[in-house]
Amino acid sequence: MIITRVETFAIPPRWLLCRVETDEGIVGWGEPVVEGRAATVRTAVHELSELLIGKEALRIEDHWQIMTKGSFYRGGPVLSSAVAGLDQALWDIAGKALGVPVHVLLGGPVRDRVRAYSWVGGDEPDRLGEAVAAQVEAGFTAVKMNASGRMTRLATVRDIDAVVGRAAAAREALGPDRDFAVDFHGRFTAANARKVLPHLAPFNPLFAEEPVLPEYTHLLGDLVACSPVPIATGERLYSRTDVLPALRAGVAVLQPDLSHAGGISEVRRIASLAETFDTPIAPHCPLGPVSLAASLQIAFATPNFLIQEQSIGIHYNDGAELLDYVVDREVFRFHDGHLARPTAPGLGIEVDERAVRAADGRAPDWRGPIWRHPDGSFAEW
Repeated sequence: MIITRVETFAIPPRWLLCRVETDEGIVGWGEPVVEGRAATVRTAVHELSELLIGKEALRIEDHWQIMTKGSFYRGGPVLSSAVAGLDQALWDIAGKALGVPVHVLLGGPVRDRVRAYSWVGGDEPDRLGEAVAAQVEAGFTAVKMNASGRMTRLATVRDIDAVVGRAAAAREALGPDRDFAVDFHGRFTAANARKVLPHLAPFNPLFAEEPVLPEYTHLLGDLVACSPVPIATGERLYSRTDVLPALRAGVAVLQPDLSHAGGISEVRRIASLAETFDTPIAPHCPLGPVSLAASLQIAFATPNFLIQEQSIGIHYNDGAELLDYVVDREVFRFHDGHLARPTAPGLGIEVDERAVRAADGRAPDWRGPIWRHPDGSFAEW
């Protein structure tokens, strides 16, 4: 079965899909994207496709090795995301060719449903209590929210009170039997994180995510040692090599992204590495249907899986939703905050190709916000 064509589609709200076609008519889908840099990744996908067209589709590992190691310059979010989408598509093809879900090819299911969480509050979070209550009403048992919007380099009493107030509102709405996670989003300095984390402990967050930027991973060990709240990170780490220092630092939860960290092939290895540190994974996924489908295949075959992020209703989804691009929406129907194990071959979803082709080119040129402090200095977002 030979790869004959690779296509890409930039679709609203900010996603990029790829379609890999074979001479036997089997098609695989992937989601290679860096949010805010979709056009750049699209170019990288087409450059990498030169290594695939005319080759045997089922040589997935060989293709992954060549795409990641076959050039002098390698790694980084753009190239690893391009590889991720193509890798997802190849696994989709393999599952469809053999008539089984990808998680069967990864060793078979270790669970029959996975817990998921929803986002609340937006980039500059407000009205948390109402938003959390709505998710509880929808049946979710966990939510995630940003700890803050833009943050000064050393938090004031007002800053800390605002973060703590949001945590208190979430806990009140959730009660003692549900969870919330707090995403610091790399907006905090290490000093700020050390100041704030102890104040969150009384509300028992599931974890505090990205307390510092990934370039400061060398500071994580000190934060882990002094934090009463479990620390999570990983969405901006793209390989086993990248995640190893975070694991050695003692993070409680690792969050590889199936559309950034080399796809299914690399994330299954990242999960195995994390297992040797007794660390669960919670795949990062604020993206579209193919990325979520790939994440679920990993989730169902991974013993040290914790919880799954998903983007339905997330504040970034302006102009389109995840369900707009799948034929059968039942695959992504939640049951008491959980997703059932998909049983269809490949990634377990049928992409609505007509909808994708119609949407191609209508994606806005999405960029992350540029935030500044009152004195004009740049603020991390």
